[in-house]
Amino acid sequence: MSRLARALLAACLLALVPGCGTDTRDPLVVLGPWTGEEGKAFEAALDRLDDGTGRTYTYEGTRSLRETLVSQLEADDPPDVAVLNSIGELTEYARRDKLRPLAEETAERAYPPWAPTLLVDSRRLTYWVPLKIDLKSLVWSEKGTPDDHPTWCVGLASQATSGWPGTDWIEDLVLHQAGPAVYSEWATGRLDWRDPAVERAWTTWAQLLGKRSPASVERSLTTSFEGSSDPQGRPRGLLDSPGFDCTHEHQSAFIRYVYSGDAVTVEPSARYLDGPSAYRDAFEVAGDMAAVFSDDPDAQELVERLSSPAGRERWRAEADPAVRPLFPDTAGLSPSAPTTPLEREIDTLLTTRARTLCFDASDVMPPELRDAFHRAVLEFFRDPTRRQLTSLLQQLETIRTQVNADSGTDRTFRPPEDICARPGG
Repeated sequence: MSRLARALLAACLLALVPGCGTDTRDPLVVLGPWTGEEGKAFEAALDRLDDGTGRTYTYEGTRSLRETLVSQLEADDPPDVAVLNSIGELTEYARRDKLRPLAEETAERAYPPWAPTLLVDSRRLTYWVPLKIDLKSLVWSEKGTPDDHPTWCVGLASQATSGWPGTDWIEDLVLHQAGPAVYSEWATGRLDWRDPAVERAWTTWAQLLGKRSPASVERSLTTSFEGSSDPQGRPRGLLDSPGFDCTHEHQSAFIRYVYSGDAVTVEPSARYLDGPSAYRDAFEVAGDMAAVFSDDPDAQELVERLSSPAGRERWRAEADPAVRPLFPDTAGLSPSAPTTPLEREIDTLLTTRARTLCFDASDVMPPELRDAFHRAVLEFFRDPTRRQLTSLLQQLETIRTQVNADSGTDRTFRPPEDICARPGG
């Protein structure tokens, strides 16, 4: 039991008031990105969470996370805790004083590169902690598929955030062709979008995808990253979707939920990306980070418990194998934990193979720049010409310059710059 829980329990016992053990306060509200089976597993773990405070919790899962949170903040009715995958958005909320710095016990779990500290009034503060993570820089293919001449599956649709599967490609190429130092400068707004290292990533992507028919381009632009649905309405993955004559897919570890572990293989993307061997063991990662928007001390306690080993075990136990969460430190999977071959392979890459982990670049960028990046990828996919690329990179550079100018007058607040780290910090 934590210090906070013990203090509350002692206060209750000393009060000697009938009904003291019955908490009539409103449930704490947790807003998060998980829906479907992932959402059910997290909600089940939340329902079984005993944090010693007697509070109950309500989970609100949505695919329109940013829009929902912005609406709640505008109505002055934010959730107690929100789970976001964007460092850029979290930094924006911290700058606007919407977040509460995390308690010391939780801040110790702010593993890099998922949770860099922010410099606020000359103090280093931690505002969020990763609950679960995803390993990127991966390529998927059906077992037994020759990989000497891959044809690439591409599905770019994703509701309000369409285009991110393409930005993942560009980010991975910058990381493996130019290295973590250049990648960090670019992701954190310190590198011109017209820099040759960035431009090369776009042109390499077009070369890898090869010539595509207008029908193929339109299909990719309108097909979900999950692929088409089977007769029961379940996604079946791009490798298994009709109309996609492709052999390989560039996608994050989370996509394993649409494939049978016996049918596909996964490997690092580096050898497909035309980069030097020095950057072969660098991997891009993403994460879902919990931040406290409430002054209620129980919200801090909740985040502390969710990020604890016990909270992880409870969540993992509630999840189906295909959606079991990966966690941010490098302790590896417990030998006694039930695992699948794909889980073990991904865990090995994360804990043994990786030498450098870099946070998803577009999720580091300010929201307006990230959204413009998404749109630019869609436009370039439709028309991958030199003229189009020059125009798009100039547009992105203009937005970067404006964003930097708008934030440059704030001398008391500095966004993170260290978004790459060795595994384990």
